[in-house]
Amino acid sequence: MRAIRRFTVRTSLPAELADLDELAHNLRWSWHPPTRDLFARIDPETWDRVHGDPVALLGALAPERLAELAADPDVVAAVRAAAADLREYVTAPRWYQRRQETESALPSTIAYFSPEFGITAVLPQYSGGLGILAGDHLKSASDLGVPIIGVGLLYGAGYFKQALTRDGWQVESYPVLDPDGMPLTLLREEDGTPATIGIGLPGDRTLHAHIWVATVGRVPLLLLDSDVPENDDMARKVTDRLYGGGGEHRLQQELLLGVGGVRALRVWSRLSGAPAPEVYHTNEGHAGFLGVERIRELVTEAGLGFDEALEAVRAATVFTTHTPVPAGIDRFETGLIEQYFGGANADPGVPVDRVLALGAEDYPGGDPLVFNMAVMGLRLGGRANGVSLLHGEVSRGMFDGLWPGFDDSEVPITSVTNGVHSPTWVDRRLSDLAAARLGEDADWLRSDAITDSELWGIRHTLREALVTEARRRVRKSWGERGASPAELGWVDGVLDPEVLTIGFARRVPTYKRLTLMLRDPQRLTRLLTDPERPIQLVIAGKSHPADEQGKRLIQQLVRFADQAEVRHRIVFLPNYDIAMAQSLYPGCDVWLNNPLRPLEACGTSGMKAALNGGLNLSILDGWWDEWFDGQNGWAIPTADGVEDTDRRDDLEAAALYDLIENQVAPRFYDRDEAGLPQRWLSMVRHTLATLGPKVQATRMVAEYVDRLYTPAATAGRELGAPAGFTGARELAAWKGKVRAGWQGVRVDHVESGGVGEVPQVGDTLHVRAYVSLGELDPADVEVQVVHGRVSESDELDAFSTDSLALVESYEAGRHAFAGDVTLEASGPFGYSVRVVPRHDGLSSVAEVGLVANAG
Repeated sequence: MRAIRRFTVRTSLPAELADLDELAHNLRWSWHPPTRDLFARIDPETWDRVHGDPVALLGALAPERLAELAADPDVVAAVRAAAADLREYVTAPRWYQRRQETESALPSTIAYFSPEFGITAVLPQYSGGLGILAGDHLKSASDLGVPIIGVGLLYGAGYFKQALTRDGWQVESYPVLDPDGMPLTLLREEDGTPATIGIGLPGDRTLHAHIWVATVGRVPLLLLDSDVPENDDMARKVTDRLYGGGGEHRLQQELLLGVGGVRALRVWSRLSGAPAPEVYHTNEGHAGFLGVERIRELVTEAGLGFDEALEAVRAATVFTTHTPVPAGIDRFETGLIEQYFGGANADPGVPVDRVLALGAEDYPGGDPLVFNMAVMGLRLGGRANGVSLLHGEVSRGMFDGLWPGFDDSEVPITSVTNGVHSPTWVDRRLSDLAAARLGEDADWLRSDAITDSELWGIRHTLREALVTEARRRVRKSWGERGASPAELGWVDGVLDPEVLTIGFARRVPTYKRLTLMLRDPQRLTRLLTDPERPIQLVIAGKSHPADEQGKRLIQQLVRFADQAEVRHRIVFLPNYDIAMAQSLYPGCDVWLNNPLRPLEACGTSGMKAALNGGLNLSILDGWWDEWFDGQNGWAIPTADGVEDTDRRDDLEAAALYDLIENQVAPRFYDRDEAGLPQRWLSMVRHTLATLGPKVQATRMVAEYVDRLYTPAATAGRELGAPAGFTGARELAAWKGKVRAGWQGVRVDHVESGGVGEVPQVGDTLHVRAYVSLGELDPADVEVQVVHGRVSESDELDAFSTDSLALVESYEAGRHAFAGDVTLEASGPFGYSVRVVPRHDGLSSVAEVGLVANAG
């Protein structure tokens, strides 16, 4: 076949319509209905044909149609008004700018690195929850005015498109994406040539990349593309697809994301005049090499030593972990890391052994032959967090080996619970109703504003829309599976807008348990076909192309759904993406989630369903563990402690069936004289009123600003360039001194008194500790009394700490510290004394990883 050379011919817009290009290339349209209405008005038929893609719409318009539009004063006025509204949105002060008027500590700019971004189906650069979260983070930052710059990769084929064989097996295809045909702009130098960054590779090769910019409201998103003429064939394939390829391919992607991303930021600052970021946020470990590159910069350009640069970098870095399972972390052979950071690629200021140490699993149970990206992220991140309260707890236990001697509760990993961008995910019919009736201060508890009949009516409308869309997708899928139109008459009866609709859609790793609902096929069949209270299931999800087990789960589910007895009540919809999700979440009455607890970090699909008036039916995992209150849905009981996985699945599936049969379905079908399910609607109103504010990504981003970004910016200024790096130099020297001298630190003796034979609440315990510090000074340490309730295993449970004050010093580095502890609660009480390093530059008591406990 003849080789084809491709390029995209851009539409030349008349001057009167020139603003359409700006409107099409700012992704605010993806969550701003008036802008989408404008594009739909231009050519409704073409708008539907291009699936709501403004760039594709403009490219499809003939010059004659454009001339017609340019001659229509109403259209021209509408275009100019929309452009003026967009410019007001991107320039006017918002929440963040109003705070900056009085809060000087807020960072000027934050760089947000992620391997994937899910912003719109038109820009398919995401695979699942991590990318959707990143997209919602940028959109919400834009709405709040938070000055974020996103950094990612531009994948030539995105993730993959999913289809099914006749036998129900997942098959993948990788359509080539044309950046010129997407809402992207190539970053160019002042002379018009593409801006380029480069990274050295083994074998005296260089990986070059161009920088595409997606404009997400007020937020620029820089996407690096290796498919450029400067690269050899192998280098051009580095960004071929998301999460494709093996270890070295993945490593090259992560080097380009981290190292190349920092270099792209420098180019962006030079060309745009934007300030360099004060804070760097690593969304999962994939981008961890950004810290290595920033260390290299400081060593090379600021004359710092490695340890000094490390302190400056750590101070201003935030690391977010998203996985509760070690298998979800990228790990590379140490020999591979040596190839990329040693030999001809070695940098004298960044020795390969220091790089290896950042990702070393040098703790009990670790593998000395691998380099762990999450471990590097934690060592380079002065502040770290999980993505729900439960995930924060799981993460502290998962990574406690990095801080030996400290209780899991003291491991410096906090949590910020994820949220979702409601303008993206709330169905317009629902948001329009709320806006029309309630204005800015929507209170879904006000029955005088929206009646039960209206609320039930909109829920029925959304369910009906899902049924129509599901039938379209089922017909299309069966066509791809080889069925002829003559075989598909039954599709017109698939699903029923009057039936209780349960949704389940997510990635398909085994721990999410796609097929838990199939543990008892006969019982599920009875629930689906119950003559009085039937249910119907709408299911979607992709398995990673290399995950054969996940594909088998999909096949098992599809084969069940294909059976003539149930196929009108259960469907599997291939190619789950943003476009599908935007009809799926609103149309479901119940959102099902049944992962193996506690293996889901947060989950956000149930949040999106809740914002549309859906109720959650979920294992108490992720965010549901935190916000389930007994009235906003149902909690599936878990068989914690049951070691046999099959037995556990049987028990939890039975609990799921019981809930659906005895609580969920009866409440949905319990109607009053007017045909309204009053108790169901009460739960819907409660969900909207109580979960609505909590699940917002604006709440999440505001928490990041207050709890992580601002402290990181403050620490970065104190240690970094604004302070001449004096703080970084001093902190690095102090840590070196403490580590060298810690072997001489010990608690020699502890005395106590002041409490009688029968201690009472309110009594005061006097504690005096004699401590040897060796070469260290008392100012280098904090001596603490650790106290609290004693558990049955004779360990302190939920303890507190109080500092002891220096009261006397002796010869040979020996000192006495003393203080009081008030007994504040009854029950078994215990205490101990320990010594920890103390410095104003530390972000947590465990940061240095050193502690001396009383024997």
